[in-house]
Amino acid sequence: MANIDLEGLLKELPSDGRVPKTKIVCTLGPASRSVPMLEKLLRAGMSVARFNFSHGTHEYHQETLDNLKIAMQNTQNLCAVMLDTKGPEIRTGFLKDGKPIQLKEGQEITVSTDYALKGDESTITMSYKKLPVDLKPGNTILCADGTITLSVLSCDPASGTVRCRCENTAVLGERKNVNLPGVVVDLPTLTDKDKEDILEWGVPNKIDMIALSFVRKDLIWFMFVILRETDSFMVARGDLGMEIPVEKIFLAQKMMIYKCNLLGKPVVTATQMLESMIKSPRPTRAEATDVANAVLDGTDCIAVKVMAKICIEAESSLDYGAIFKGMIRLTPLPMSPLESLASSAVRVANKARATLIVILTRGGTTAKLVAKYRPAVPILSVVGPARQSLVHRGLIPLLAEGSAKATDAESTEVILQASLKSAVQKQLCKVDDAVVVLHRIGAASVIKICVVK
Repeated sequence: MANIDLEGLLKELPSDGRVPKTKIVCTLGPASRSVPMLEKLLRAGMSVARFNFSHGTHEYHQETLDNLKIAMQNTQNLCAVMLDTKGPEIRTGFLKDGKPIQLKEGQEITVSTDYALKGDESTITMSYKKLPVDLKPGNTILCADGTITLSVLSCDPASGTVRCRCENTAVLGERKNVNLPGVVVDLPTLTDKDKEDILEWGVPNKIDMIALSFVRKDLIWFMFVILRETDSFMVARGDLGMEIPVEKIFLAQKMMIYKCNLLGKPVVTATQMLESMIKSPRPTRAEATDVANAVLDGTDCIAVKVMAKICIEAESSLDYGAIFKGMIRLTPLPMSPLESLASSAVRVANKARATLIVILTRGGTTAKLVAKYRPAVPILSVVGPARQSLVHRGLIPLLAEGSAKATDAESTEVILQASLKSAVQKQLCKVDDAVVVLHRIGAASVIKICVVK
């Protein structure tokens, strides 16, 4: 890190309209799906809208998506859409009269796999049919993000029940998530419901990204293999904390983000970011530190006004020159021609003290490679398919219809001048600033420095 001194700690950053390089993912729910609220989220910095298919019908999510499109049109802000699959999750069932139940430490309770049964203080249900088969006495069941711990006393596969003891006093509501630490569950990674959600809702709506749910401890060993097959990665700390000891979560987070950075894959850090602000107008000091540390670790996205301020503050303390040198040192040689160009553009921007990097690209690959090398300045990506760039740190996509013409010298200059005009309007640069531009003319690739006029 750099730029940390007493003066920097005491003074506030200028409110000059700057936006964080780190992107913000927001889960849209009942309180955040109206057009006015979505407009507020977009103006506050939301880059990706997450649709959680663990809850709600296709009709419900369609209404939310339609509202998001209206909000984007009204604000002229782009926002990517993420479909988060339900996955092979296990959940507790419904309760009598829909009322939460009180569980007390030392209390014994029966867990049934008859999901049609309405639970009470003596019996609750869980959605995994093979629960009495896969569990054995001594195993642990974690409910509601680990806030409730049940120790397994006995299993009865014939009746489909498990007898447990509560290890802490807590209140259990309906449909809470369940984790079985150290137990291999017989569930498919992609369920029939997931396929239906993707094919019948995601594909027709041309959503931008799909998040595959569910963490398994053994998959951490195959992280590099998984990373090479995916477009991005999510560190879901809530589920991860159910699968590995809680004291190891920070190490897992740092290791996963580090490996994603090396491969240039965008990484999302999620779960309990500013959780207390559900009920409080201000985050706890620990939460603010948590968000800042996720940024310092190298995360691309976090899961909105307060969060954006924390991101800007954290980003201002980074030593971007050292980050660039470290990334160059760790990137295997020989580089591909495209990656060599991308890293060179960042080097030129650092040396020239440029305020912006502009990339004219057809598909966005070049811009994503530039983002991998973490320049100190924003990256304006003039691209056709723009929304998928919104998950990459520092990338600001500018939708350009017909950007495929960017190989022609005359049309390239027209697009470039229009892009610089837009950048000035967005306060990404100002007149007389130096800007690094990367584009193609014919078969040649060009890196040049322009002065904004």
